[in-house]
Amino acid sequence: MSHIGILCPGAIGHLNPMCNLGIELLRRGHKVTLFGVPEVEEKISQSNLEFYEIGASDFPPGSIEAIYIQLGQLTGLEGLKLTIQFFEKEASMLFRDAPGAISDARVDLLLVDQVTSAGGTVADYLNLPFITVCNALPINREPGVPPYFTHWRYENVWWAKMRNQLGIAIFNYLSRPIWNVLVQQREIWHLPRHHQRDDAYSRLAQIAQLPQELDFPREKIVPWFHYVGTLKSPKDMEPVSLNKQSFSFEELDDKPLIYASLGTLQSHNWKIFHCIAEACLDIDAQLVISLGNPKAVPSKTNFPGNPLVVAFPPHQQLINRSSLVVTHAGSTAVSCLSSGVPIVAIPITTDQPGMAARVARAGAGEVVPLAKLNVAKLKMAIERVFEDRTYRDNAAKLRSAIQNAGGVVYAADVIEQVIHTKSPVFNSRLRGSV
Repeated sequence: MSHIGILCPGAIGHLNPMCNLGIELLRRGHKVTLFGVPEVEEKISQSNLEFYEIGASDFPPGSIEAIYIQLGQLTGLEGLKLTIQFFEKEASMLFRDAPGAISDARVDLLLVDQVTSAGGTVADYLNLPFITVCNALPINREPGVPPYFTHWRYENVWWAKMRNQLGIAIFNYLSRPIWNVLVQQREIWHLPRHHQRDDAYSRLAQIAQLPQELDFPREKIVPWFHYVGTLKSPKDMEPVSLNKQSFSFEELDDKPLIYASLGTLQSHNWKIFHCIAEACLDIDAQLVISLGNPKAVPSKTNFPGNPLVVAFPPHQQLINRSSLVVTHAGSTAVSCLSSGVPIVAIPITTDQPGMAARVARAGAGEVVPLAKLNVAKLKMAIERVFEDRTYRDNAAKLRSAIQNAGGVVYAADVIEQVIHTKSPVFNSRLRGSV
């Protein structure tokens, strides 16, 4: 039995897959501890993972929620800038608090969320093996792949690669506060210098929560990179949301179901929900809108038509019942495709444009950019996906790919192999292109 530590953001979209992976490792006899700020403890209370509090002085109770509310009100570049500011502050906190906590807990190996860039340096300082887990879209950089925060399509031509490199350079410039903190701390701790951003990721194993068939083709991916598909519970339960979810499935009628969800961060933008409801008025289907917040009051909404508005329903279970899902993309897109459900994406910020672009390339959905969102365009996209069987067929192909990828079982196998060998775990299934 090994003691495995987890470092990841406190957002539900990151905590749920990490907790599901932790639960699988618990089932195999390992001890698993998540290190997080105070308000994360309640979120993971249903998971049976142990919790070790850090960062209370920087992130007192309620502060993370306040940041997420602010992020939910921003779009595009402004949302990305706020995210970078948060991760810079988190990195400084981790460098101060995490080494002592992890040493005190006597951890043997760390699972580090890819966006928690400080985690690998903490592991290096403690001389601990660590594994990178990409709970969001992988942000590994290479010229052939558009930056994750862009809506750019994949094009295997010289001008697209030049465009991608320019986008990567812009992102590196915007995220330099995080990079500078990391570089400075490695100098203080007398650790080998990182020469490029991807040096912060594990050289033992990198685990991505999507199938390779959904990602853009990659030529420079490391051989210890593993596409494992969704890190979800076999029972489709979401451990972080379990104690707050409520929904009566008896309220569903016999019509096809259209489910609308903007996740937990962007769910404060009710103007988008209003547009979705109006776009669905003449479509012969039942619309269910998730407000993504257990504190939301559905009775205060005034959306057109008669949609069923719910504060915080069981997300995956409703996806499973749906004919299509209208979403901001992000991790919700992979959840939909894991059930073979096509998508109409309205990407808002961070990695959502990149995920939406991948869904469109796979033929499993349509994209309506937020800047071009109106009722007519959204209605046209919904009707196209709703009526054309091709989208559902392509979503079904991705469902098979996700099932074949292995999920939490394969991810846990990789982790255990690292534990046993302390050497890179090469992916024999990795293909050079899709």
